[in-house]
Amino acid sequence: MQANKKYILSLKEYERLFDKLYTSLCLFANKYIGDLDQSKDIVQDVFVKVWEDNVGFQNENNIKSYLYTSVKNKSLDYLKSKRVKTTDNFPITEIAKLETESFFLREVVVLETSNIIENAINTLPNKCAQIIRLSIKDFTNTEIAEELDISINTVKAQKKIAYKRLRPLLKDYFILIAFVFDNTN
Repeated sequence: MQANKKYILSLKEYERLFDKLYTSLCLFANKYIGDLDQSKDIVQDVFVKVWEDNVGFQNENNIKSYLYTSVKNKSLDYLKSKRVKTTDNFPITEIAKLETESFFLREVVVLETSNIIENAINTLPNKCAQIIRLSIKDFTNTEIAEELDISINTVKAQKKIAYKRLRPLLKDYFILIAFVFDNTN
């Protein structure tokens, strides 16, 4: 019966988890409600509840799943209460769309993939990382060169270095990354 045992987070593990997931969860909540300050409040409420209720988990994947689901539910509750309390009249059809499993899963996948890409980019030298981040934002090589006050040949050379270093780090995530970029356009 050891497999069903729930694991309670220590303070240090809780703080590490908060540091690791807080920003992603805030962005996730913001996809639902479109208000970053309110999103931060929602995420903080979820973390406080986890701590105060000593919520137990079987592993880290269970923790992430619980947190994303809790943030989704709190966000939807916020939207429903806002709709009732204001004349803002957030369309009920929009809330129904946000409640779908497909919306939830797509947003989780997009955020997790973004984290994977960002962690890989963080391993690059500073200039390479800057260039790749601008490139991801659809800056042309010329625009990147102007923005960073470097030559276009430096941009091309740094991109080549970056791609060479990123390829082995991201190769296991190729299908996931392709899925995300295909579904965000």
